[in-house]
Amino acid sequence: MSHSERDAPISALAFEDVSVVRGGKLIWSEGSFEVPAGGIVAVIGANGSGKTSLLNVVLGLIPSASGSVRVFGKNPGEVNDRIGYVPQNYASASGDAIRACDAIMLGLNGTRWGIGRPKQRDRRRVDEILDAVGAAAFARRRLSELSGGQRQRIAIAEALVARPKMLILDEPLASLDLRNQREIVRLLARLNEELGVTILVVAHDLNPLLGVLSSAIYLLDGHAHFDVLDDVVDETLLSHLYGTPIQVVRTPQGELYMRSS
Repeated sequence: MSHSERDAPISALAFEDVSVVRGGKLIWSEGSFEVPAGGIVAVIGANGSGKTSLLNVVLGLIPSASGSVRVFGKNPGEVNDRIGYVPQNYASASGDAIRACDAIMLGLNGTRWGIGRPKQRDRRRVDEILDAVGAAAFARRRLSELSGGQRQRIAIAEALVARPKMLILDEPLASLDLRNQREIVRLLARLNEELGVTILVVAHDLNPLLGVLSSAIYLLDGHAHFDVLDDVVDETLLSHLYGTPIQVVRTPQGELYMRSS
């Protein structure tokens, strides 16, 4: 291997002719692309197009039917300790009765109650990530007492506390009002910049994220594709993808906005 090859940056994801089959049915195929490390990447597609299957392949939970997948240069599943995952049903998965700070400790040590008291360095790390996501003020409250936006901050903190290289969020804005959507998007942009973590966001509505995205993986016509954001935010492509006419509008402030026409 040459010196330049050794120094070349490793892609966050590398798919080569990947296809996915579930229950004997082909979900999508011909996935060949590389996702550079360090960006904020949307995962989009119509309902049933295979977005969750793609996440499961990345996490090594289901095998690809063909082709090869590399996650930071390794096989799927080999680097899951470097991936933070926020499921769409985060609160119900964690349990409403648990305190926010304890949920984050669970993300650090992998066991809810553990044996003995947490180490001082672990408590310091939990405090650090609480500050990073702006959740220190409600850290001692139970998840059942938190608003949707507060819960999402705790979910992100739990996923990030072990210092992952990639953060995967499944529809993180779906149940939030517009103010909380904007706040969570700003938080993701700041965390991406400060921590250098690669962020994959499964999203149905791209509008709240358009200002921070670098690129998108999109599932269209039974195939998986990847491109930079400017090439994805295209009226013809998006209209085809969502099955309804989409207009792309630029506001006087220069911001992009998608709307059904």
